[in-house]
Amino acid sequence: MPRRTDDRAAAASCTEVDSALGVGRLHRYPATGRPRAVLALGHGAGGGVHARDLQAIAHAVPATGIDVVLVEQPWAVAGKKIAPAPARLDAGWLALIAAIKVRDGLPLVVGGRSAGARVSCRTAQEVGASAVIALAFPLHPPGKLQASRIDELTSVDLPIAAIQGGRDVFGTASEVTRAVANYPQIRVTSIADADHGFKVAAAAASTQESALRELVAAVQWESDRLIGC
Repeated sequence: MPRRTDDRAAAASCTEVDSALGVGRLHRYPATGRPRAVLALGHGAGGGVHARDLQAIAHAVPATGIDVVLVEQPWAVAGKKIAPAPARLDAGWLALIAAIKVRDGLPLVVGGRSAGARVSCRTAQEVGASAVIALAFPLHPPGKLQASRIDELTSVDLPIAAIQGGRDVFGTASEVTRAVANYPQIRVTSIADADHGFKVAAAAASTQESALRELVAAVQWESDRLIGC
């Protein structure tokens, strides 16, 4: 049973959701004015909803009329440092997405960063999503190009926006672009000097602030494209 709690992620509201895997949380950042869509984003396997990219999106995108919900998996709420196996991640995600109240007629866009992007791809059609926004999709483990996870991205029969760092050791924007060349439903946007966490080195041509602005602008533009307005 969902229950409202205090503001643990600087969101307008935080709702705890009981599931078979434990308690998860939904951190909701409501749209300014009448919402046009709901964007649900999951976190990675090594971090939580406070990740720089998720927070930048959550604080900027609602101004464009989109409800943003950051989905905090039960393992993260429990304080565990290592994410469980994919089947358990999917089960936790499905329980939390089911608890999001999406107004009739509003499109639901799902996504997330890294492992959260993988989860959203694997379950997008099951939850009735209209599209996917994949942030820092981990195409392969670092240095193991042959261990590709591209099937998780290309098997989704929905429009997908993949936003990748140009220095991401899990798969640069160029690598992902080449991997999806034959899949017109997938568009790739590059954040030039960003790594897997969208962090920019001090010596880079870009700044951290400009990279996050590019990221937010890409999410806003892709959201408009994906929901058709």
